Amino acid sequence: MEDIKPSANTTAIKINKIWILGAVIIVILVGVGFLYKTTADRKTILPVKSVDVADIGAFANNIPVPIIVDRIKDENKTVSVNLRATQVVSTLADGTTYEYWTYNNQVPGPFIRVMEGDTVEISLTHEHAHGGNQHSVNESDHSLAISGFMPAVLANGDDSHMMGAEEMEHMEAGHAEHSIDLHAVIGPGGGAGLTRVAPNETKIFQFKATRPGIYVYHCASPHIPSHIANGMYGLILVEPKGGLPAADKEFYVVQGEVYTKGKVGEKGHQELDKDKLLAERPEYVVFNGRVGALTGEGALQANVGDKVRIFFGVSGQLASNFHIIGEIFDKVYPEGDIVSSPHINVQTTLVPGGGATMVEFTAEVPGKYLLVDHALTRAIDRGALGELIVNGPDVPGVIESIR
Repeated sequence: MEDIKPSANTTAIKINKIWILGAVIIVILVGVGFLYKTTADRKTILPVKSVDVADIGAFANNIPVPIIVDRIKDENKTVSVNLRATQVVSTLADGTTYEYWTYNNQVPGPFIRVMEGDTVEISLTHEHAHGGNQHSVNESDHSLAISGFMPAVLANGDDSHMMGAEEMEHMEAGHAEHSIDLHAVIGPGGGAGLTRVAPNETKIFQFKATRPGIYVYHCASPHIPSHIANGMYGLILVEPKGGLPAADKEFYVVQGEVYTKGKVGEKGHQELDKDKLLAERPEYVVFNGRVGALTGEGALQANVGDKVRIFFGVSGQLASNFHIIGEIFDKVYPEGDIVSSPHINVQTTLVPGGGATMVEFTAEVPGKYLLVDHALTRAIDRGALGELIVNGPDVPGVIESIR
């Protein structure tokens, strides 16, 4: 009896069936994986939270009166500054909320204005976090090199304190302490070691303002970059003896970065993404805390003929290319140096992270001008955009349409 061998066609059919079955299994696995990822992504999109502060953005015109208005010439004072470290939910962009860490419920914190020779008294109170859920910030060894020279702070200053569940959660969320490092201070830590406050604690220190300039201040508690990215920064101006020359309008603008887990424009409540922060890849780059803070009702306002002065700082990791579209800065005082001869007729000025500048110009033509970081994706796509509205009659001969 002869053996019956499978034909070539039969073998080919079996092989094809195996390939088809394998392809079907692959398609199913890919589909399941995609469905799982989509479902997982949906789970990470949190709904917007109710806000604690209606508008987190500091008003650009909210600046103390100039020294020449407030003082008799060369009269020094003791200037007291009361700051509150808070954690509040507010709007970052349309349809997007974020938990900010702030000084006095605003970003940037209050503009501090003193004169060379003044004694400055800083009081910092750490208000306990709001009742909402806190997002977790993993305190890593990245901050050890800086925090090593500052003493550790426990909840009430000693190791006998027993923390409750709510306070423990508050600590683990990254709010174990706050502090302030003012770049205008000469001394270790810029005051940070003297102001490390635990929840519901207040500390006060003073320093002599000896160097005129425009300086950044920020929280210096670990993880320092996280505290800064969440909004704990501002500017302090030390005017030279006798004060700065008069200006018609003065404004306060600070550029910051927000590192959200979701992509720029993604709706819902967003949390800090530590990996993006460490990679220095922010989703948002903003003026005064949020997208649109300096537009519409928050726009800077001036009149034709006004001498305009802007104090501009950068809080975060990225340098800013500060520019006003349609303006030329008459004077730029780079690196925070307000006593040396300024640069003249500057289009764009580079301001480093942790640095500041003072710019001045005369508003000559009415209309809307845009403040931008001229790395323009930051302005157009990520939020570093503000408006200056100049009011007044047209000025012939400066700019006009021909045809």
